Amino acid sequence: MPIYMDRHDVSQGVTAEDVADLHNQDLIVQHKYCCKGLSYWFDEDRSTAFCLVEAPNMDAIIEMHTNSHGDVPNTIIEVDTSIVESFLGRIEDPTKSQKKELNIVNNPGFRILAALKFMDGQYLTSPSKEVLEKIKNIIENYAGRLIDSHKEYLLISFTSTTNALHGILELKEYYVSTKKSKEQIRIGIGAGVPITKNHGFFEETIKTAKRLTDIQHSHIIITTEVKELYESENQNKRLNPDIFKILLFQEEEFLNDVMNYLDSEWQNPNLGVDDFCSHLGLSTSQLYRKTKSLLQTSTNYLIQRHRLNKAIKLLIKKDMNISEIAFETGFNSAAYFTKCFQKEYNILPSNYLKSV
Repeated sequence: MPIYMDRHDVSQGVTAEDVADLHNQDLIVQHKYCCKGLSYWFDEDRSTAFCLVEAPNMDAIIEMHTNSHGDVPNTIIEVDTSIVESFLGRIEDPTKSQKKELNIVNNPGFRILAALKFMDGQYLTSPSKEVLEKIKNIIENYAGRLIDSHKEYLLISFTSTTNALHGILELKEYYVSTKKSKEQIRIGIGAGVPITKNHGFFEETIKTAKRLTDIQHSHIIITTEVKELYESENQNKRLNPDIFKILLFQEEEFLNDVMNYLDSEWQNPNLGVDDFCSHLGLSTSQLYRKTKSLLQTSTNYLIQRHRLNKAIKLLIKKDMNISEIAFETGFNSAAYFTKCFQKEYNILPSNYLKSV
């Protein structure tokens, strides 16, 4: 059967013992609905609880919750247990204490997520096996978990903001000491819960962390929330501005608004500045200033770069010819696509195709 995670927004004043009792009520009646409650996470600070349930469908989970305690979830999504475990560290309840009736789990699902992007000049690259092994060791020393290690990004999960920033800083210092002249590492760090009201598993936080890597490579880019969490854990100790760049809430909102729109419209060959202005409610000059200030580029180039990054992935797959890739990625002609590709990467797409 599929596995689902649901989100409950609980009232202030609800305790870990209260949530443990609700979870226990589910376990008592779950067999009636062909469900199996695997585990839960409770975040008292944010008044949220997340349940992991094996069930035939979402309706069965709603019925179980409704008839066991009446607390219907706000959101339910299907999840992969291996992904859940890699982010949160477990998929089943911790061992119950022999001295307690309830298995109280006061463990939030909130995580600090770091995205690492490796570049060799204009190209995405990946660390060598030796470097990756060292990175894993550093992460483990700071109680971090390596989530993803494919070609585009490393994604790392931490429960502690202090461990996250100190571990990532040590990791960056190590990488910089070993890199070749053109190689660089770009790092973005965000924070969030497993499920928001409208998105998939850690989807918003992952997107934000990855997008932060597009801002610049000289600093570790973090959200304001990460900065505030760090200061609260360290008696208001300030972060070094020569190392960390803090993205303001308004900048984070603008970045995600721009990139969400680009993600939905990039294949439209007629997409242009006016469309972004209309969608964001900004004038042309306002959009230019904001995009240039935050991403060091124009909106038109942002669109083109996004399309070329998509084209690279399609070239690597070798499922389509160059003309098909050009039109698939929103270019009006194969000739213009070739011109843009060569200018960006200093190689013809046909030659790049032969090299992969």
